[in-house]
Amino acid sequence: MKLIEKYKSNNFDKRQKNLNLEYIIIHYTAMHSCQEALKFLCNEKNKVSSHYLISKKGQIYYLVDTEKRAWHAGESYWKGETDINSCSIGIEIDNSGHMNNFEPYNNIQINSLHKLLSFLKSEFKILEQNILGHSDIAPFRKLDPGEKFPWDFLSKFGIVYMPKKNKNISFNENILENIDFLEDSIKMLDFIGYDLRNVEPNSTKFKMLIKAYQMHYVQNNVTGNLDNLTFEIIKNQFKDMLT
Repeated sequence: MKLIEKYKSNNFDKRQKNLNLEYIIIHYTAMHSCQEALKFLCNEKNKVSSHYLISKKGQIYYLVDTEKRAWHAGESYWKGETDINSCSIGIEIDNSGHMNNFEPYNNIQINSLHKLLSFLKSEFKILEQNILGHSDIAPFRKLDPGEKFPWDFLSKFGIVYMPKKNKNISFNENILENIDFLEDSIKMLDFIGYDLRNVEPNSTKFKMLIKAYQMHYVQNNVTGNLDNLTFEIIKNQFKDMLT
């Protein structure tokens, strides 16, 4: 695996000493080209960076040393931790994102990501379930890497975690009217790691959270509505986290 170190970002500081490196966070650049993203991530005025950037050609740019705290997660939350930058590695993928064309991630990019994730998991003993999207840790303000990111494909190689899906369950919107299901989903999502602070059933924040969950785990049904298929997948993930 070849790393390109021609570009370096000074947008980093020291990790908190009391936090272990546990997570990898996947982002898209939301820009029109890799060169534009490189300039942005390496510009000190922007105060944003990531450890790695993967181009559409599969090139892996190493921008910030993994020992350092890159500034990629921003205001975020996972399992009670709010300084995700201190306990994670950030990977940006060259993609125009939802605000532009949001093109599919290509095979060359994903193959390079596969290699990089395999290396990082081995090097830092990072668990499959701790490879997350930016929208998982910041569901009320971020959409990346979005519903086109191939979580299912990567899970087939044991790179990332995906909960089991019951093929016999079909979409049923009536679950939205059941307060018990809504409250149970909040409890389970909280246990999984999501930010449930000040989130009420069927509120705008709740629907944003469900949409973020669906972009990762129920990509064929990204509505923000809690249907029974989404509920069953949440429940399966909750059970997996208990073991």
